[in-house]
Amino acid sequence: MPATTSTPGLWPGMFFLERGWLSANNIVFVDAHSASVVDTGYWVHAAQTVDLVRSTIGGKPLTRILNTHLHSDHCGGNAALQAQWPSAQTWIAPGQAQHVAQWDPVALSYTPTGQTCSPFQAQHVLQPGTDIQLGAQTWQIHAAPGHDPHSIILFEPERRILISADALWEHGFGVVFPEIEGIQAFEEVAATLDVIETLQPALVLPGHGPMFSDVVSALTTARQRLQGFVQRPERHARYAAKVLLKYKLLEWQTLPLQQAYDWCLQTPYLGLLHAQYFAAHTLQAWLSQLVQELVGSGAAAIEQHDGTTMLCNR
Repeated sequence: MPATTSTPGLWPGMFFLERGWLSANNIVFVDAHSASVVDTGYWVHAAQTVDLVRSTIGGKPLTRILNTHLHSDHCGGNAALQAQWPSAQTWIAPGQAQHVAQWDPVALSYTPTGQTCSPFQAQHVLQPGTDIQLGAQTWQIHAAPGHDPHSIILFEPERRILISADALWEHGFGVVFPEIEGIQAFEEVAATLDVIETLQPALVLPGHGPMFSDVVSALTTARQRLQGFVQRPERHARYAAKVLLKYKLLEWQTLPLQQAYDWCLQTPYLGLLHAQYFAAHTLQAWLSQLVQELVGSGAAAIEQHDGTTMLCNR
């Protein structure tokens, strides 16, 4: 984990905490009297998130928690942070406030993805087309649908810093989750990439991976990747299925292969992908193929432990 020191290109009092792929990156803002954090990681890393935030804010009270969207890797630390700083106000992207208030894990995607998120409360929404003060700077809130229909990005126009969440990474973008449900969203991904290009950021702080400044190359890569998905949607479906399994494997690290298959069989999004794109194969045969592709790419390994076949993260 990188040290919580000022990073070149960022404003004083602004910190970029690059996390592993199980937890989204955190951006922390500290001013004279208070602190804010954007995105909070996955629930299994919640204690680590609390420790990172505490060490970064240096005794200032955490007054705001912001989520670019409500996928489990971006808000899984909310509940732990709220427990440590009960007066902190939580701001979420609009569109799912009622689901949070009623805590509906199906509508919030946690049940369909087979993931977990500890229940939390939210008091405000990050409304696109408005501004928000973070540290001493004013940040623009922009809608960024595609990866998630409710996602937002944050842009600071003076230094042209973009908090892009999963709308743009250095080498791509996040799984287009509406497409898993059969809702066409590739056009929304393209429109969000156009918004980012119009903003002309000089520095991008993505939801995963290191910050980067070669935005032209990143946009080119993202558009090429998107065009491949548009031309062959089954490519995206296979990619999405492997991402769901690999993400869960990051949480498990090692478990019996049969338990991994059982989880796949119980995870609704994997069933949807199979039914929409791969029904020519039995579900079990398709899942076996996904595992073999992860192993073939070096993302996983199959090992024998005391006579049990284990699936292991790599």
